[in-house]
Amino acid sequence: MLTHSGNQRQTEAPNDDLVTYRLSGQRRAENILQDTLNWSEKLQLPTIAIVGSGKMFNPMALNIDNAGTWNPDVIADIADPDLFAHEFQSDRFGTLQLRRGWFDTIVASHVLEHIPDLVRAMTNCLDLLAHAGSFHITVPYDLSYGAWQDPTHVHAFNERSWLYYCEWYWYLGWTEARFDLIQQTFRYSPLGDTLAQRGVTKDEILRTPRAVDEMSVVLRKRSLTDAEKIYGQEMRGQNRQSTKPSK
Repeated sequence: MLTHSGNQRQTEAPNDDLVTYRLSGQRRAENILQDTLNWSEKLQLPTIAIVGSGKMFNPMALNIDNAGTWNPDVIADIADPDLFAHEFQSDRFGTLQLRRGWFDTIVASHVLEHIPDLVRAMTNCLDLLAHAGSFHITVPYDLSYGAWQDPTHVHAFNERSWLYYCEWYWYLGWTEARFDLIQQTFRYSPLGDTLAQRGVTKDEILRTPRAVDEMSVVLRKRSLTDAEKIYGQEMRGQNRQSTKPSK
């Protein structure tokens, strides 16, 4: 089984591979190195995850989707509260278990708008990322046709949709880490392009229905400072002293 814990990977070879590895001492010397390298490469796990990979399968990443029809590497619900307790069977990687701090990069393109429990999904992604890992997200903009034309969409997003995963980390109960918003870009519709060519300001375009099709952001994980931890405790009322009313 393959597992990953923090920055350390541990591998336990399947029985047939273990036998092959042990028998390598009986082979010609020139074959041992190549056989060992092939064995190691087969067990190497990507540090990039594609969440909701669907038809956008990336052979250089670990592809995660909740629908087996797309043949992802891992069939899993990214919003599963027990995500880290499960073992998954992968055609490419065998039996594996997702671990905290595994990935340097997570990509979710047009996925978050489909997830009912978005806070749990974002929390799991925060946990899956290593320190300073980046989360690349693309979603429909809330005033676009694409925001609600799909009946499976349950969320819409605008430029303030990331506040709670960054500055308001404490509201979500995050006590060790949070995201910083590193980059935010918008893809205009033909209407938005026309408005931009006329010199209309970006803020005005963002307020114009059907002028922006989608938004992309990059979030970066970082540890909370001591001051942020104390602030979070205060905001959650953990530092309040219970007092009995005087008679």
